[in-house]
Amino acid sequence: MPLGVVLERRTSDNQWTDYDWSVVSVLPGAAEIDDWVELGKGDGWVRFHAGTLPLEIFRTETEGYKYNLTLEQPSVYIVLREAEDEDEADLVPFLVTVCPYEAQDYLDSSEEIVDSVAMPDTVAAWLADYIEKHHVDEPFKKRKRVRFDPRKEGYDKPPPRIQNKWNKPANE
Repeated sequence: MPLGVVLERRTSDNQWTDYDWSVVSVLPGAAEIDDWVELGKGDGWVRFHAGTLPLEIFRTETEGYKYNLTLEQPSVYIVLREAEDEDEADLVPFLVTVCPYEAQDYLDSSEEIVDSVAMPDTVAAWLADYIEKHHVDEPFKKRKRVRFDPRKEGYDKPPPRIQNKWNKPANE
């Protein structure tokens, strides 16, 4: 499902940045765009349709989708990256996802910015239908603890001999 990403740029009070950016919404079924489209402006803010990205869902991630839909406010997560070109805006939409676990992975990398917005009803209905068709509950399997045996790991072997730069053993 294509989702348009709406970014808002606000004038910043911070002395080191000119603007603060945030994702304000997504547009289900938005058309592809080549350049950013200004959607509205006011005193100190401007909203842009910054890009249209595909929302891809996978059978193996239905557990995360299901969890997202059980939250009080289901969300769409938008991953933003810093622009590489000087003539672009500060941030560029990179990925949209409805899996909170995938969003957390991007947050953990600390190279991207992850923002979330309320999931539109059309996306929630589409996602619920997909989960109903493809989700399979997997039983919890508790792993058994295995005792550590250093002899099986090779710790009982002596370390290799150190060679000097003339390719002779160091202790000769």
